[in-house]
Amino acid sequence: KSEVECLIKLFDTLVAESSSRFAAVGFDRNMFRDALHSAFGMTDDMIMDRVFRTFDRDNDSCISVVEWVEGLSVFLRGTLEERMKYCFEVYDLNGDGYISREEMFQMLKNSLLKQPSEEDPDEGIKDLVDIDYDHDGKLSFMDFEKAVRDENLLLEAFGPCLPDIK
Repeated sequence: KSEVECLIKLFDTLVAESSSRFAAVGFDRNMFRDALHSAFGMTDDMIMDRVFRTFDRDNDSCISVVEWVEGLSVFLRGTLEERMKYCFEVYDLNGDGYISREEMFQMLKNSLLKQPSEEDPDEGIKDLVDIDYDHDGKLSFMDFEKAVRDENLLLEAFGPCLPDIK
């Protein structure tokens, strides 16, 4: 109860500081991205946009206090199951229930290109496609879940969309 009250207070404080037209009802995308950046050090624009869409359950382009509390509940305290569903949703760019090679490439090219390495980014993607257990060329939630249960580090395989331990 006290944690939820703190999240609501933080929400109210952030909304009060905002000059957004959404301020009466909640966060717009920019306010939310600022909060993700300042509180959790997120910097990847694409990932922050996907996190916004995942929090914004009713797709009204505004994060309400309920969406804020429910989203942060999974974000900060979610079970492995909840976090797997959340990460999968963040990575499923077109919302079709699968992570395609194109979606993987889209997300990975940002994070892989930022890391100076001798490895070809395409090679990294080919390695990850090895988690496509049913070999249909795309990752279903079942493929993703099996991979993460086998190796927890794969939870954020396509980009950091959860807060770190700090």
